[in-house]
Amino acid sequence: MKSAPTLRQEQAADRIARQITARLSEGEALLPYEVIERLRASRERAVSERRREVSVLRTQAAASAHGHTMTLGSPEEEGRGWWRALVSAIPVFALIAGLVVYNAQSDQSVLSEVTEVDTALLTDDLPPAAYADPGFVQFLKTSAPATEH
Repeated sequence: MKSAPTLRQEQAADRIARQITARLSEGEALLPYEVIERLRASRERAVSERRREVSVLRTQAAASAHGHTMTLGSPEEEGRGWWRALVSAIPVFALIAGLVVYNAQSDQSVLSEVTEVDTALLTDDLPPAAYADPGFVQFLKTSAPATEH
């Protein structure tokens, strides 16, 4: 099985390729225009292919440096794992605190409404038992249109 070249080997191969390219470019002036254009197109394809290979090698090198796992952070950020976890937990804590505050205010508003109704019932001239009487409800329904005129 053939092992993958290291980054140093790749850099050495790039230096040699640049030297060869420089030598070939020196004799380019003696060639016809069509040949020069074909060489230029071939060179551009080779360079783009090489860039893809280098990109893949760098990705593989980064993966092997992290124990064959891909990460989005840089290797310099490895020691900051606990800090990143703490910072990412802040929105969760804020959400929980907001829900607790909302629940407390909601309970308080419901309690104040109930208190207002109870206070109105107890301080009214009618006894509370009158509101539970079905005849009183009927009386309120029949007397309401008469008082609107």
